Amino acid sequence: MSQRQKHPDKKNASSILDASSKQMDYTLTLESSNDSAFNIIRNIYECFRMLGDALLVTQGIESEDHLAPIHELMKIKVETPRPIRLVDHLRRMRHSINYYGYAPKKEEADDAISLAKSCFKPLLEAVKKEIEKNESFKRMKQA
Repeated sequence: MSQRQKHPDKKNASSILDASSKQMDYTLTLESSNDSAFNIIRNIYECFRMLGDALLVTQGIESEDHLAPIHELMKIKVETPRPIRLVDHLRRMRHSINYYGYAPKKEEADDAISLAKSCFKPLLEAVKKEIEKNESFKRMKQA
């Protein structure tokens, strides 16, 4: 995992969260089929990855790979109907799609959609709270 230290940036993190939420809302409107599975899985994964990126940005960390944002998401304490660790399965599938020509099926897209519907909103809210908590802690230290 390669990372660079930067200044924490809550405004950028908020922009990332907004973009992630909008893309997820859009992606969930797509009709699942063998033809659309490729885009649905990649988009859903990217939306989850962006949540992890937002957490890293508020810590002043710029990740140069996809592992760090996903690992950061795994640290969040949140109750969801499906395990958050399944996002890593999406990461591996997206990697196979992008780099090995894997063609996902409708059933895999349906599973990704189910994961998104089960976990994305609770995780989004937990990430927002974590960012606010980090910002409040930073202000207390400066006082």
